[in-house]
Amino acid sequence: MTPASIPSANPRPSPAGSTGGSGAATPSELAGGANGRPSRPTVAFAHLGCEKNRVDTEHMLGLLAQAGYGVSADESEAAVVVVNTCSFIQDAREESVRTLVELAEQGKGLIIAGCLAQHFQEELLDSLPEAKAIVGTGDYQHIVSVLERVEAGERVNQVSAVPTFVADEHLPRYRTTSEAVAYLKVAEGCDYRCAFCIIPHLRGDQRSRPIESIVAEARQLAAQGVQELVLISQITTNYGLDLYGRPHLAELLRALGEVEIPWIRVHYAYPTGLTSEVLAAYREVPNVLPYLDLPLQHSHPDVLRAMNRPWQAGVTGGLLQRIRQELPEAVLRTTFIVGFPGETEEHFEHLLAFVAEQRFDHVGVFTFSPEEGTPAADLPDPVPPKVAAERKDRLMALQQPIAAARNAAWVGRIVDVLIEQENPSTGEMLGRCARFAPEVDGEVRVMPGEGGLCAAPGTLVPVRITASDTYDLIGEVVGAKAMVGDALAARRPAP
Repeated sequence: MTPASIPSANPRPSPAGSTGGSGAATPSELAGGANGRPSRPTVAFAHLGCEKNRVDTEHMLGLLAQAGYGVSADESEAAVVVVNTCSFIQDAREESVRTLVELAEQGKGLIIAGCLAQHFQEELLDSLPEAKAIVGTGDYQHIVSVLERVEAGERVNQVSAVPTFVADEHLPRYRTTSEAVAYLKVAEGCDYRCAFCIIPHLRGDQRSRPIESIVAEARQLAAQGVQELVLISQITTNYGLDLYGRPHLAELLRALGEVEIPWIRVHYAYPTGLTSEVLAAYREVPNVLPYLDLPLQHSHPDVLRAMNRPWQAGVTGGLLQRIRQELPEAVLRTTFIVGFPGETEEHFEHLLAFVAEQRFDHVGVFTFSPEEGTPAADLPDPVPPKVAAERKDRLMALQQPIAAARNAAWVGRIVDVLIEQENPSTGEMLGRCARFAPEVDGEVRVMPGEGGLCAAPGTLVPVRITASDTYDLIGEVVGAKAMVGDALAARRPAP
């Protein structure tokens, strides 16, 4: 189980009409007092799934805190637990169900929110007597009224048949990430219908937020001290298509360039949406990181057609080369699915050759999971699980020396590192540079610099990279003297 991390020392509660406050408060301080109401019961939260789900959890926390409820990640402190579930693949569903059963065995009353509730709806209420309510992916804004109805003895089904809600900057939010990092959802849902994916059924069609709303929330997060803002949606390069008639990612990035947040990172950028206009925004807006997360899934046209991704057939080496030419500092991350029904050894060899040629910085590999209700679940010629697992291992074995070489190219450079942890006894710090996204990529182990030079968590500090391995980097903090020396050396003509 992966509970929502609700820091007791410095949580970020949200006052009404914003995404966060400028000062710290404890959960007990949030539960009543300021609004004059008597304190309400404490509600525990367990968060499962993706970062889009995390943002939904944070909004529910903010709404309950604003209404006077105590909130906690410790189930022992509460009689009722809200579990924000995932139902993307079978493994995620099994984890969600295990969490629910464990909590039910502890005698907890359950509020089941998120994708599992959207997926199975009334069946969940029928299967778990301890389930007091289900809350759909487009209904989490009703969490306070759901809790009030549960307290009154009602069993609640708060699941819209078709999710249509998208939160904005006015919905309270109680962040569960570190002070320095925040996720900002720019759109909800997806208009694509990939054969393997259940997300459109769980989250509805794409609905984008206006640029003004996103910028307003970004400014609120900047006021909280956020150093890295991660923009998320299902297909971020399609941002604005439903709202403005064409994608507006370039316009959004340029608007966010006016916000005082040092790093803005974009997740889930489809290559076909990386137009010259979008790449120019990446290149020209100083706080937009040249980090491209491209969920390619496969390389062979036959497999892509079976996946119902025929529009991706043009994603060839030529297109990726154009991206690299227009954005020379680009860090490329992608994910692939192996073992898709009908994938032959020839198809897989095509993927191996593609990965060997493209030399991506970061690669994630998943074996195909047949999802009930998706077209791929009924496709013929399934690949045996053992073969799919072997293909995953072969692809990762191919990628590991590539990843190591891509990391090694950074040795000797001075880069900004966002410090996230420190060991007071040794002075060693842990953080990330721009080439590493939170949770999914590597880290930078940072040693104190000359004279014990170090930095506190939540700060960006210059670090000289001194060593590397397959996934991580090692470096030491440097001061102005080292940076000036490097700049002068770069200006000297080569011998």
